[in-house]
Amino acid sequence: MTKKILLITLLLLTTGFFAQKTYKHIALINATAHIGNGKVIETSLVVINTDKLEVVSDIKGIKLSYAAYDTVIDLSGKHIYPALINTNNILGLHDAESVRATRDFAEVGSLNPHVRALIAYNTDNKIVPTVKTNGVLYTQCTPRGGLISGSSSVMALEGWNWEDAVLKADDGIHINFPRIIERKYNEEGESTLNPNKKYNDEISLLTKFFSDAQSYCNTTITTEKNIRFEAMRSVLAGNANLYFHCDKAKDIISVINFSIKQNIKKPVIVGGKESYKVTAELKKNKVPVMFNRLFDLPDNPDYNVDIVYSTPYLLQKDSILFCLQLEGDMEAMHSRNLPFQAGATVAYGLSKEQALQSITLNVAKILGIDHKLGSLEEGKLASLIVSEGDILDIRSNIIISAYIAGKPVTLTNHQTDLYIKYKNKYGIK
Repeated sequence: MTKKILLITLLLLTTGFFAQKTYKHIALINATAHIGNGKVIETSLVVINTDKLEVVSDIKGIKLSYAAYDTVIDLSGKHIYPALINTNNILGLHDAESVRATRDFAEVGSLNPHVRALIAYNTDNKIVPTVKTNGVLYTQCTPRGGLISGSSSVMALEGWNWEDAVLKADDGIHINFPRIIERKYNEEGESTLNPNKKYNDEISLLTKFFSDAQSYCNTTITTEKNIRFEAMRSVLAGNANLYFHCDKAKDIISVINFSIKQNIKKPVIVGGKESYKVTAELKKNKVPVMFNRLFDLPDNPDYNVDIVYSTPYLLQKDSILFCLQLEGDMEAMHSRNLPFQAGATVAYGLSKEQALQSITLNVAKILGIDHKLGSLEEGKLASLIVSEGDILDIRSNIIISAYIAGKPVTLTNHQTDLYIKYKNKYGIK
């Protein structure tokens, strides 16, 4: 009897009896579509064909043939947005910060360009589902530590393993650029600013490494393979970004000069708390900024208390390509707040569509994936989210459906499961 049940179950599984019905040609109609490039279509027609966006237009004047699609979904009163992209984050690289064995984002040593966050990415991470439910569908998993931390990769928040999830492997190398001034804290938590005594030594070490890497990569025949220098090939050839983590204006200027001297074609500032002070130099050298988390205080008590909130507007005003990111304490968990960080910039000068761009199209441009993601445009991946209301507003950000490359995304997590469990237990409607 048991064998018969097993055979029947196997037959049903192989014939797809338990498989969820999937639609390859889907028309989403009548929603307000926020394209991601500043445009808004009030009554839209968005057509998904397998994994791509086939049509993105105004539905007015179009005589829709329902028979042409596998399914047609009326989203009147709802809003469609491009998938939100999380950058410079350890999401997927650890499960519990207090448990060393689960932390896969930092390696020992100072010069680690060969370390790849890609292969440490865990698709079964417990934090990831809590982030998807707020509309974040992609992340740039990023290593930490040392002078050169390693390479980051752009990952989808769905997949059986990292091979399934990867969108762009090894998009760039991350450098914790030496700081001219260091902030130190005493036992009482008070901070002081002091010159970095190791600054010249660190700059010399970094300069020598780049010079050696250039020489190695320019040599046609090598007798011995150097994995650290091999990892620098794409950056030195201009095929990948070089991410410089720094905040102060003087350090940003040092980064620009270092990039010019080393002929770095794609430098990116990560952090850039004082980037608003050097917008002329950033614009001249076409250096984008991944701006520091918005909900933070100024480093200097003499600065305006809202300067961190206002910096995105100042960068936008001076035509600096920038995006928002959340590096800092509990950054993986805070990833769910990415749309609300963008929403806060609206109160300090940005329009809602400009704020949306800072977590969609601007991100895609910086990462070099704007031909695939970042906006709702025909030919791009069908990665989008549908919300009850304004996705940038914590009160109306209610994601009802989402797609990653045309595939429906599961929008439940442990927290929603508990909510439903106890709601049913106590008969709450």
